[in-house]
Amino acid sequence: MLKRNYFPWVIYCYLFACITAFHSFAGGSGESWKPQTVNPNSFEGTDTERIIQAIEMAKTSTQMVRIPKENTNGTKIWMIDSALLLPSNMTLILDNCTLQLSDTSRDNLFRSDNVGLGVTDPSWNENIRIYGIGNAVLKGATNPRATGDGARQISLNPKAEQEKGNWRVSYGSDAGKPGLKQTGDWRNIMVLIGYVRDFSLKNVRFENAHGWTISFERTVGIDISDVTIFNQEFVTVDGQQLMTANKDGINLRQGCKNVRIDNISGLTGDDFIALSNLDTAPDKPKQNGDINGSMVTASRWYGPEDDIEQVVITNISCQNRYRAIAIRGSDKAGIHHVCISGVIFRAREDRYEALLIGGRGYGEESLPGKIHTIQAMNIMGNGQSLVRIQAKVANCHFLNGMYTGVNERATLYEIDPRETSNVTENAWLKVR
Repeated sequence: MLKRNYFPWVIYCYLFACITAFHSFAGGSGESWKPQTVNPNSFEGTDTERIIQAIEMAKTSTQMVRIPKENTNGTKIWMIDSALLLPSNMTLILDNCTLQLSDTSRDNLFRSDNVGLGVTDPSWNENIRIYGIGNAVLKGATNPRATGDGARQISLNPKAEQEKGNWRVSYGSDAGKPGLKQTGDWRNIMVLIGYVRDFSLKNVRFENAHGWTISFERTVGIDISDVTIFNQEFVTVDGQQLMTANKDGINLRQGCKNVRIDNISGLTGDDFIALSNLDTAPDKPKQNGDINGSMVTASRWYGPEDDIEQVVITNISCQNRYRAIAIRGSDKAGIHHVCISGVIFRAREDRYEALLIGGRGYGEESLPGKIHTIQAMNIMGNGQSLVRIQAKVANCHFLNGMYTGVNERATLYEIDPRETSNVTENAWLKVR
């Protein structure tokens, strides 16, 4: 008689039971088809507390958090009261969900957990991912406590202040409240990443950040794609439109390298993409973790490690009253090896231009050749020009441009062109 060996079947049944139990926990509300993720609906507390608990659990288990559309509090929105801090080796999946900063928050929505107030010597993080599935939306507050960068005074009526000649203002409900900070700072950035190696962001829509939408500082290996940004120059509070400043899209600051930005579209209240290697106050000491600045790390160039380089920007469609892509450097700070291909820019009110290279009014003027090896091709736009050159750049080449703006030439120089080196144009034309 043949004897049956039941041992393999026992092992199979045991493994099946373990996998089923794990999926049940990970999926939260019975969604067992979502494997290997931690769901904040499995925890107690506020929306912010539950997401933080999910991240903490994922750090020691799956390294993956999924935020679903349905919130167990009965809403379809997750209200964020303070920054969600992202550790190394973490993937955050935004599954058709909406996350919104609450009116009590005065903080980023996401920040890498290695930088922040008082962190003077940050360590490096690595391998952080934010992936949207379907309609993933990140929104600013309905009535933000502060907006704008570190140079902006917050005001309940920015228009009235500007009529008095005070242009450095931006709306904030904290204006005039004793004991509360009366200027903007880096907490107004919606997603703030610093000292990170390998960061990805894909398929997310951003709405009404309190300042810059996404900003990177000293981050190496950035991959952003399929992102929509709607970040206009005002916020509507109780039916009234109030001016909000510094509403950039994507910012690359000191030390950002090996960057790919692809398929980004939208409307902003300032530059859509900005590469900024600036020191606006070279005579003052700078340090990491200072709450009084626009950067969470020191806004100073310390050497070639702080150059912005190896950047590829493709397939951009945007509109604003400023620039599609602005490249600004000061003094010795380097910005180089940047490739731009495929930009459609609509300049509102025919202001400014698709590309700016140079940047004035942000510290010492960029030294000759410190901005170099910039290539831009397949650019369409109106405004004052396709490209405005303000610095003594080198090895910059412009190919296949169609300019439909108010001036006669596609390139506008604000310096003597003879002070530049090896700048070429091919099929870079004003068209009618």
